[in-house]
Amino acid sequence: MSSDSSHIHAVDLFLEFHSDLGTESVVDLMNGLNAKLRVVDLQDLSLGKEFLRDLCQGSLACQVFNLRSIHIQKLDMVGNFLRLHTLNLDFCTSLGSLRRDCFSCMPNLTRLSMCETRISNLLTTTGALSRLPCLLELRFQSCLCCKETGSCPGLEGQQKLQTETQEKDETLVSEGKKASRNVSITLKNFVTHHPSPICFEKHYREYIISSLPGLEVLDNFPIRMTERELAKMTSAKYYEYLPYMRRHKESVVSVLNKREMGTSGVHFQKPFKPKQLYPHRNGQNFFLRSLCAAKLGSSTWPLLHPLSNFNHTCKAENKKLRPRQFEYHPSNPSLMVFGTLDGEVVVTNHENGKMVGYIPCIGAMSSVLGLCWLNKSPSKLVAGSDKGSLKLLDINNMSPEVADSCCSSSGATFEDFEQLTSLHVNSTDDQLLASGYSKGVALYDVGSGKRLELFSNLHREPINVAKFAHHSPYMFATSSFDHDVKMWDLRQSLRKPCYTASSSRGNVMACFSPDDHYLLVSAVDNEVKQLLAADGRLHTSFEIASTGSPHNYTRSYYMNGRDYIISGSCDEDMIRICCAQTGKRLRDVYLEDESGNSIFVQSLRGDPFRHFNMSILATATRPSFKWEIIKVNCNLQPALFVVEGLTGG
Repeated sequence: MSSDSSHIHAVDLFLEFHSDLGTESVVDLMNGLNAKLRVVDLQDLSLGKEFLRDLCQGSLACQVFNLRSIHIQKLDMVGNFLRLHTLNLDFCTSLGSLRRDCFSCMPNLTRLSMCETRISNLLTTTGALSRLPCLLELRFQSCLCCKETGSCPGLEGQQKLQTETQEKDETLVSEGKKASRNVSITLKNFVTHHPSPICFEKHYREYIISSLPGLEVLDNFPIRMTERELAKMTSAKYYEYLPYMRRHKESVVSVLNKREMGTSGVHFQKPFKPKQLYPHRNGQNFFLRSLCAAKLGSSTWPLLHPLSNFNHTCKAENKKLRPRQFEYHPSNPSLMVFGTLDGEVVVTNHENGKMVGYIPCIGAMSSVLGLCWLNKSPSKLVAGSDKGSLKLLDINNMSPEVADSCCSSSGATFEDFEQLTSLHVNSTDDQLLASGYSKGVALYDVGSGKRLELFSNLHREPINVAKFAHHSPYMFATSSFDHDVKMWDLRQSLRKPCYTASSSRGNVMACFSPDDHYLLVSAVDNEVKQLLAADGRLHTSFEIASTGSPHNYTRSYYMNGRDYIISGSCDEDMIRICCAQTGKRLRDVYLEDESGNSIFVQSLRGDPFRHFNMSILATATRPSFKWEIIKVNCNLQPALFVVEGLTGG
């Protein structure tokens, strides 16, 4: 079919689910009309994933593109859409995320609608949208009377009446409070429909408005100057634009050049004061933080890749090791140990993928839930299983490859601790603490493996995690599902804790900051807070939205020393990075497999040697998905934002 006839100026193409055209006919029709296309409207067509992939990666000369399909899980429109100014993806109910460069081929897009999709991640979605230089109108939810993305006509009269009322108001209220009140009242009265999950994120509207300064209309509601200023204030209060309070993005080259020249030239959010969080404007730490801010500022998406991409994970033909717990080495940046669901212990060089040591099974068939490296003997570690088996292992005596029979290892075999969930060695390597599905903890001698004490009834419910301090061999903290976290001193009687701090829900874990100044506590369903380790007073509360699930077990750890924390939950597909001092959200790391399916956080650790690097133990609800350790580098951008290779058995 040809569209070269001079009397045809434009063609609008509408195809619905009851169309008799097959896939090949649709492709031929669109290719034949492409030069004349003005509007393309594809609604609920039974056109498969291959057609949609070719469509998104091809070329369309239309100006308006309306697409409704259940087959799109991740938006990846990398073709040629130079004339496109309006894109409507409403009711694409499988669409859950956006690729990093999905809008880079649409330089003239001004209107975008994505109502009733599965898009939920506020920070990464806004990062993708920031690549649209001409975007004026955006919506993730709609006004009932509006089919387009523009401002709702019914609001004009309402806002005019509100302005007249404000002029008559003689109450002595500051202009800022008046403006805030008026915006809140108008938004409260403005009813929206067909929202995507992103709309329920805390401060959703304020964050998008502050992040997209050229946007004029959001969700059919116009953005006024007053609201824009208020949005900036709210966003600055709850979100961190760049790490370490930097205000402006800076290149790595610029930071290195200033270091050589002996100048800082770094912009903070407020004028510099001696008592600021990061006051020293010279020295190694200052420039390291500046370098981190420059790297992270240039990367909206992190680089993710699974540890199983390395060849060491093959246990047998078509069979993989199944990680259940892992720990970075405290002094060797290249080493990591992980325990498996089958009771194996594997030491690996996670930088080059080579296996360093392997133990087939530390006891009866069971999962390894506890791992802890010794501090003064870098080749040794303790491993514990859920069946209660505890062993001291030496990587020098491990097999360097996967073996079928147990290898001997120097060290002690400890007395069993039934239903173990955690273990930890103190700073002097002489005592070991074990906790589990009981209300007490056991204290062991590391050298002999002998159980020294069994402290019963420290809590009213099971103690999920017990941790020694990093620098004191006597101080330890216990976190229990009875809602309490308690601090203990072995030099005193354990009849009474040093102090007790309570959460509103059961505590999943607690850990000390590297300098022991703080205690990070994580309770069920995203209740995360930082306490002063000395007396248990609240220092920082991280306002992470709860899901309402009593089974959403949350775990949090420190990253970049004590500067940032990372937090993830077993029912959620993201990691949140927050400033440990202010509680502000810096980044979200969204997790999914290559098919666009969400994967969930079972455990996580910050890399102790690399800023803004971490590893995550992830899994999914699908039976075919294997447990996987995923390395995350927030300073690098990937070619594709997807965890490749996570669909194996």
